[in-house]
Amino acid sequence: MLFYAYSASDLRKENNKSAGDFQREMRILSSDMTEGAPAEGCEKRGEVTLIAETLDDLWHLRHLIEPGDIVVAVTYRSEERRVDRIRPKKAEKKPVKLSIRVKEVEFQKFSRRLRVKGIIEHGLEDETGSHHTINVETQMKITIIKECWKKHHIARLNRATERGYEVPVILLTIEEGEAVAGMLHQYGVDEIFSVKGSSGKRIAGETRKEFFGEVLSQLKQAIASSGEHTSVIVAGPGFIKDEFLAFMRERAPEITARKENISSIGTSGFLELLKRGILGKMIAEERLSREIRMFDKLLEEISKGDRGKAAYGIDDVERCVKLGAVETLLLSDDILMSDDETLRKRVENIMHIAEQTKSEVIILSTEFEPGKRLSRLCGVAALLRFNVND
Repeated sequence: MLFYAYSASDLRKENNKSAGDFQREMRILSSDMTEGAPAEGCEKRGEVTLIAETLDDLWHLRHLIEPGDIVVAVTYRSEERRVDRIRPKKAEKKPVKLSIRVKEVEFQKFSRRLRVKGIIEHGLEDETGSHHTINVETQMKITIIKECWKKHHIARLNRATERGYEVPVILLTIEEGEAVAGMLHQYGVDEIFSVKGSSGKRIAGETRKEFFGEVLSQLKQAIASSGEHTSVIVAGPGFIKDEFLAFMRERAPEITARKENISSIGTSGFLELLKRGILGKMIAEERLSREIRMFDKLLEEISKGDRGKAAYGIDDVERCVKLGAVETLLLSDDILMSDDETLRKRVENIMHIAEQTKSEVIILSTEFEPGKRLSRLCGVAALLRFNVND
C-alpha cells in the first residue's frame, strides 16, 4: 500500500544544507528525445532537464555538455541604467532565463561549479549574440539540448542517475500496542508490515514482550529481504520505542538502529521523519562511512608493498588503468581543479579510460576527512582487480 508520493528527491531539498556533497543521484526532471538523429553515430536528438546533486554530477556534466550544444538556465545579468554621473550607481543583477550556444566548458579554479561559456541565443533580445557564462552549481536546474546524443552520452547520463550510494532504509514507528513499518523508495514509502497488540487496554509484562517479539520477528524478515546493509530508524511518541530498542539490543544485537521522537506512528510519522531530514543525514553518513572504509582499504593494500592490490600517484595509477587493472579509481576534488592544466588533462584521461574499462570512479570532497587524506597522499589512487606486480 503506497501512503504518499513524498519522494527521496523532495527529501534532498529538505536536507541539502546538512548533507552537503553527500547527496544521492543526479535528478532527471524531464526528457524529450527522439530517434532519427542527423549524423552517423547519433542515437537520439532532443533535450534533458536535470539537477546536479553532487560534485560527481558536475564532473559528468563536464563531459556531457559540448561545444555546439544549447544550455538553458536561470542566470544573472546586470541591468544597465542611465544614472546621474555625479552619483553613479552599481548595475543591479537580476535573474533571467537564458539559452546559450556552448563554446567552452570548464571547472572554475577553487570553486565547486562548472563554467559553461557561450553565445546568447534566447532570453534577452538586445543581447542576442553576446558572450555569457552560466555558472552551474549543485542544486541548480539546467536544460541540455543536443542535436546528437551519442551512445556514450546516454550511458554517462544513466551512470550519473544510478543510486549507487543509497542504502535501504526501514522506518519502524511504534507506540503502545501498535507498530507500523515502511520501506523508503524514491517515489515514497511503502508499508511493509504492521503489528497490533491487545486492543482497548494497556499491555504490560509478558504480553508486551510478545508484542515486541512479533515486531522484531517482522523486522528481521524485512532486513533479510532488503539486505544486510539496511539502515533502521525506530521512532515513536513516548517511551515504548526505548523499551523496544532495549529489547532488540538484547535479542538481536546485530541490528543497529537510530532512535527518533515523533508525535504519531504510521503515515503521519513517516512524513514527519521525511520532513525533518533525518533520512538524508543517514544517507550522508552512509556514503561518508563507505568512503572511509575504502580509503582504509587503500592504506591496507599499500602497506602490503608489492603484494598489495593498490596504486597511488598519477604515474602508477595511469599505468594500472591502461592495463585494465583498476577496480575503483579514487580522486580528490582539488586535483580536478588544479591550475596545472597538464596534470588536469592527464587525470581526465585516466578517468576516461577507467570508465571505458568498467572501473568505478569516485570523487572525494576535500571538505571531509577521506578527501583530505587522499589529497595529502597524492590526489589519485586506485584499488586494483589484480596485482600488477605478479
